Amino acid sequence: MTGSDADFIVKVIDVWPVGSTMPAVREGEKPVDMSGYQQMVRAEVLRGKFRNSFSEPEPFGKDKIEKVTVKLNEVAHTFKKGHRIMVQVQSSWFPLVDRNPQKFINIFEAGESDFQKSKITIHHNAKHPSRITLPVMH
Repeated sequence: MTGSDADFIVKVIDVWPVGSTMPAVREGEKPVDMSGYQQMVRAEVLRGKFRNSFSEPEPFGKDKIEKVTVKLNEVAHTFKKGHRIMVQVQSSWFPLVDRNPQKFINIFEAGESDFQKSKITIHHNAKHPSRITLPVMH
């Protein structure tokens, strides 16, 4: 990453298959087409400076590969047959979460000039693997 701080938002989404419908709410109405509907199942935000400790924030090193673990609370959700699991990783969820200036500073004291662009690379190769672990119940 080119900045010294960043936010990580991870979302797990249930993608409904083509041809999916929901029953009509009222008698005489047509079923609702749900083809390709993206139902967010769970999402979590991690401010990167707190990736190792909430009491001792740390900056990221410029262009240094670092491990970031985002734990999502568990939720009882069944991915039905034919549905797909989509995972999205993003760095901003404004306006739900305040903007991160991409700098290791006190965000509440940041001025407009403190906000900068940052490039974030998520590695997913043999030397730097990424993974998602989901519990499976039968």
